[in-house]
Amino acid sequence: MFITRLISGIVLVALALLFICTGGNLLLGVMLTLSLVGMFELYRIFKIEKKPLGFLGYAACVAYYVNLNLHFSTDNMAIMLAFLICLLGVFVFAYPKYHTHQILAAFFGLFYVGVMLSFLYQTRMLPNGPFIVWLIFLCSWGCDTSAYCVGVLFGKHKMSPLLSPKKSVEGAVGGVVGAMLFTAIYCYIIDNIFNLENFPILPLVIFAGIGALISMVGDLAASAIKRNFDIKDYGKLIPGHGGVLDRFDSVIITAPIIYFLAYYIL
Repeated sequence: MFITRLISGIVLVALALLFICTGGNLLLGVMLTLSLVGMFELYRIFKIEKKPLGFLGYAACVAYYVNLNLHFSTDNMAIMLAFLICLLGVFVFAYPKYHTHQILAAFFGLFYVGVMLSFLYQTRMLPNGPFIVWLIFLCSWGCDTSAYCVGVLFGKHKMSPLLSPKKSVEGAVGGVVGAMLFTAIYCYIIDNIFNLENFPILPLVIFAGIGALISMVGDLAASAIKRNFDIKDYGKLIPGHGGVLDRFDSVIITAPIIYFLAYYIL
């Protein structure tokens, strides 16, 4: 199991390097694909993955991503509103075929997976985006790794005993500090290699701490959904890691945080 997980992790890192360094339409297409798979995994829990509600969600996700590239609408809220109206229309005219929680899940799935994952692409497209985008992974995966190591060595106080008994307060602190340390090292190396003018190292380190703290909320939230429905993993797409939502649960919530911090502050 460990070997499988390790190999999958190496492959994921290699693919991330390829897609994010290339950027552009390739990255946009990859994020759309991951979003559709993630939405399918979430919709499957609510039994709408192969029903009209699910297909409406997939179509809305495609429209949203196409708009990020072609900008046929200046406000993505128009897509969300149209999707919501369509969902309510299906709910009304197909009544009582669908339950309220399925309608809510369909809308939530688009926003939680499709929209929030898209901020990885949007961060990549910012000024200095090719460098800043890696903070998303340093915050999420770096925090997760650091929290695990510190928690195993020093963890005593449970952070969320009912939801995730193995996670500790000490591990959480270690995760935040570790993410900031990884980011500081990363920024120092990047600044020296590329000789970037006025590269904002200190703000990015602070962003990493904020993102790491919030990434733990994303991780626990994804776990809470699984516990509510008594499932171990969202899927089996990534050997040793589970599905898209299992591997990108913290990235989903970290990506928009890093984007807006970079967009409005830097």
